[in-house]
Amino acid sequence: MKLSTLKPAKGSVKSNYRRGRGQGSGGGGTATRGHKGAQSRSGHSYKRGFEGGQMPLQRRLPKFGFKNINRVEYTGINLDSLQQLVDKVKVTDINLDVLIANGLAGKNDLVKIMGRGELKSKVNVNIHAFTASAKKAIEEKGGTATEVN
Repeated sequence: MKLSTLKPAKGSVKSNYRRGRGQGSGGGGTATRGHKGAQSRSGHSYKRGFEGGQMPLQRRLPKFGFKNINRVEYTGINLDSLQQLVDKVKVTDINLDVLIANGLAGKNDLVKIMGRGELKSKVNVNIHAFTASAKKAIEEKGGTATEVN
């Protein structure tokens, strides 16, 4: 094999289509853009949602609802997830750092412990919020549920 005999794979190289370069190209008069209109002009672009002058869908539909800018969003972690964590890592004190280290919460998350599942071990939990059922389940096992800010 010599470098001078190398060729691209068959069918991998296509000849360049020279759009609108003279009448002989087959699209010369209008450069295959059709006659007149915005799409035949250079620099043409439509705004998102433009429907050719027809009233766009996002303006035909009514507005409704609102976003509450004061909403506090919590990441929910259930008791069964806490139990799995206790079984895996063998911890008795659970706080945000432990949850972050084990991938159950992000470093900027507010965490709420929720009551799904069963807790089998005594744990002390220091977290932002608890549901009533989760707090009760933790305290029934002899642990503490402390809310931190």
